[in-house]
Amino acid sequence: MNKKCVAIVGAGPGISAGVARKFGANGFTVILLARHPESLQLRVSELKNAGIEAHGLVADVTDPQSLQSAFARIQAEHGILDALVYNAGANTIANPSVLNTADLTRDFVVNVVGALSCAQLAAPAMIERGSGSILFTGGLLALNPVASRASASISKAGLRNLTLTLGDELAEQGLKVGTVTIGGVVQAGTFFDPDLIAEAYWDLHTGKSAGEVLYMQP
Repeated sequence: MNKKCVAIVGAGPGISAGVARKFGANGFTVILLARHPESLQLRVSELKNAGIEAHGLVADVTDPQSLQSAFARIQAEHGILDALVYNAGANTIANPSVLNTADLTRDFVVNVVGALSCAQLAAPAMIERGSGSILFTGGLLALNPVASRASASISKAGLRNLTLTLGDELAEQGLKVGTVTIGGVVQAGTFFDPDLIAEAYWDLHTGKSAGEVLYMQP
């Protein structure tokens, strides 16, 4: 349990994969959390093939008991997390005048409530130790809302404010809280390549950046 450990919630082939490779290349054990076991195992296998110690846990951010069980297992098997990265997201495409309130609520639970739940599960042990980072995947919709993406605009604004308020609270406890506000479509081989974006998460974790990184083309 002496090896540093990062948990990435909402593991997939994009940003979370880039973050996993970055932290793994710097000696971290990578714990991936996602809903679907088949895709989760694929991501774990890719990391192992790259020489990174990786493990997968099936968990659903909309199910508090699922998250509690997953984080209890992480601490029992790997010790206190050094970093938590929350990358889960949901986005119903609809203008606000016709946006179904049930869809808005569901998206908000995934984008914000799940983020808060994971932070609350990881933070106490980090606080007791006096160090750790809690990082969230944000989006430019938090700053520049778009009508057809009203649900995500609302959620990303909520997530950004969660980051800032949680950061204010936990800074005195020795924890770093940050968000990467991404202003483009994530795609390999472009400015928004997952491996390039991952550098922003690493900078937040190591303290090179603080609070919020605006990841946008110059």
